[in-house]
Order: sequence, then C-alpha cells, then structure tokens
Amino acid sequence: MSVLGANYDYHRTLDVERNDRCTCCVRTMKWFPVLFIVSVIGWSYYAFVIQLSFFTVTSVGQRILFLLFYHIVLVMFLWSYYQTVFTEIGRVPARFRVPRADLDRLIRATNEEEQKQILEAFAKELPVVTRTLNASVRFCEKCRLIKPDRAHHCSVCGVCVLKLDHHCPWVNNCINFSNYKYFILFLGYALIYCLYIAFTTVAYMELIWTGKIDGRFHILFLFFVSVMFAISLVSLFGYHCYLVLLNRTTLESFRTPIFRYGGPDKNGFSLGKISNFQEVFGDDRRLWFFPVYTSLGDGMLFPTQSHHLVSLANEAASPVATVATGNQSFCNGTVVNTSVAIVSPIPQTQADFKDMGDGIVYPMRCYDEDSEALLGGEHHQTAAEAVEPGTLRDLETATFLNEYVNL
Repeated sequence: MSVLGANYDYHRTLDVERNDRCTCCVRTMKWFPVLFIVSVIGWSYYAFVIQLSFFTVTSVGQRILFLLFYHIVLVMFLWSYYQTVFTEIGRVPARFRVPRADLDRLIRATNEEEQKQILEAFAKELPVVTRTLNASVRFCEKCRLIKPDRAHHCSVCGVCVLKLDHHCPWVNNCINFSNYKYFILFLGYALIYCLYIAFTTVAYMELIWTGKIDGRFHILFLFFVSVMFAISLVSLFGYHCYLVLLNRTTLESFRTPIFRYGGPDKNGFSLGKISNFQEVFGDDRRLWFFPVYTSLGDGMLFPTQSHHLVSLANEAASPVATVATGNQSFCNGTVVNTSVAIVSPIPQTQADFKDMGDGIVYPMRCYDEDSEALLGGEHHQTAAEAVEPGTLRDLETATFLNEYVNL
C-alpha cells in the first residue's frame, strides 16, 4: 500500500508544483527592469569616471570638481532609488477587514440595498468619507475589507494599498503613501544625474567631432543615452510635481474621488500648494531633499475640504466628525472658526442624481473603481462569473454590471 494513501491526488500536487514554479518565474522577471536600471547606472559610472575624467579631462582641479559633484548626485540618486524599491507598501490595517459573520450576511443578502446597509453599519466606526459611484462604501471583494480613503487594490501586488498612486515596474513596487516622497526624489535626482552627464560631456563631444581628441565610443554613447533619459524624466518628474502641489494621485487624476458629502471633487483633498507639499515632504525643511521618511499622516486619515465633512448633527459619533479647537485640521476635517461645516449629503439613490451635476464633472461607467485596466490587472468578469452562486459581488459595480457585460 502506498505511504501517501489511496486518496492522494497526484495530479493536483503536480498542478500546485507547476503553479509554484510559474509564480517563481514571474517574480524573477519582475526584477529585470530594476536590473536594467542598475546596469545602466553601473555602465554610466564607468564611462563618466574612467573614460571622461581620467582620459579626457587633463586638469586636476577640473577633474576633482567633476568627480565631487558627480558622486554627490550619484549617492542621492542611488539612495532614493533604493528607498523606493525596498520600502514596504502601506497595507490596510486589520480593523478595516470585514468580519466573517458580516461576509456571510453579504453573501445571503437578496438585494444591493441590503448589502449597502451591512457595509455602512460596519464602516460607521471607520474614518472613511469617500464612496463609490452608487453611494456605497468602498469595499474590496478580493481583500474582503473596507477601503480607506485614497486606498486602492493593486492587481500586481494582490493587496489593497494605502494612497496608491500606481504600480511602477521600474522599481518593482507600488508607488504609494509609504514611498511616494522617495519616488519624487528618485525622479528628481535621476533628472539631475542625466543633465549633469549631458552638460559635462557636450563640450568634449565638439572636441571629439573636430578630431582634436581621440574619439571614445563610451563618451559618445553616454551623451546620447543621458539626453534620452533626461527628456523622458522631465515630463514624468514635472507631472508628479504637479500632482504633489494639487494633493492628487495618478489614479485620482483619471478617476475623480467621490465624497459622501459633496459628491465628485478632484480637489477634495487639496489644502493649498504649501500644505499639499508638506503632506508629502513633511514640515522639517532640513529633511525635504533627503530620502528619509517625513510624510505627514498615517495613510488612512487625510484632511479634506470642509464641504466634504459629515454633518455633526446627524453623525456626531463618526470618527471623521472630530471637533477641534482653534483653526487646525484634525482627522478628515478642516475646522473653520472652531466648527465643522454642516452640509447635506449627496443623494443616496440613482433617481436622486437626476438633477445633480455642474456640467464639468460627470460620472463614468466602469466595472472597477481601482482602474485595473490601467494597472494591467486581472481579466474582466464575465456574465457567468457574475451570477455564480456564493460569490461576493463587488458592491461598487452592482448598478452597472449588466451594462459592462455587454461592452
């Protein structure tokens, strides 16, 4: 008799082993872009330091200045890149996870309204002010949790990430709340690095071109590579500086956040350019340009404009309705004259949206609030999967699911 027993499933074991090997291969391939960047940096170091400084630059004083500034920029560049790559992503805490009992109730719920009520009851004690297009609490059916404000599910990492900006293959990591400052500094120092190399080699390009010094392939190639990378970095760095000053993520620039009170607003988290900058870089000016953690907040509670706050008269016990003293910003609210603005909530039913709008911002039909198509995520849900018994429906897409299946 077999030691493994008569019920041992050989085929299933082989499938598991095959899947493990595939997963290992995929994880390894994800590091290829990082290895490419490191290889380019290593080659540029050889070309600049060995070829240019020691063989082309004859003045000792000029050579010292070249190498001194170059190594300062290189250290800051590599430091920022290391922090961006190896900083752990900001994960959603366990208190946002929906208990098993509530999940069972969601499965047994007979209509969307009942599901919304279950999630609203659980999220009542959580600091969330944003909602989905159909005014539901933002729920992730993959992670089985309530999404904090500005958190999204990353289909590459397979988890919900705090203040997700995007998943960057060049760092093999999510750009999110925990490493966004490092990413901005990485782009900035990379741009300075490329521009410095381009401007220091352009003078010797003329000498090589006119034949006054021997032509060196590494210097020629170094110039064109640095210019090429600098052009691409200018637009990317400028765009993220623009987002920092507006307190907006890449996802929020494509998908307007919807607030429970006040409706869609791309500038709902904006506090002014200086405050927006300090939210990412901190309030200690001495550490602004060093890749050390100085960002304000915890990735779950974000100050918002006063008209997006909940009504204290209706939900005084809500964690987002915190009263503060003085003209300060606490939790998710901006306090003005020691009181929080009281506004009416956005309509709770689709019929109430009939007369809502300003002619500028329009609701968008979508199947996934996390823009998985933009991030290269999982396959779309089919009609057969949508009605499979026992499967939790994504509460964010219940209203438009039938429309999406026909797209």
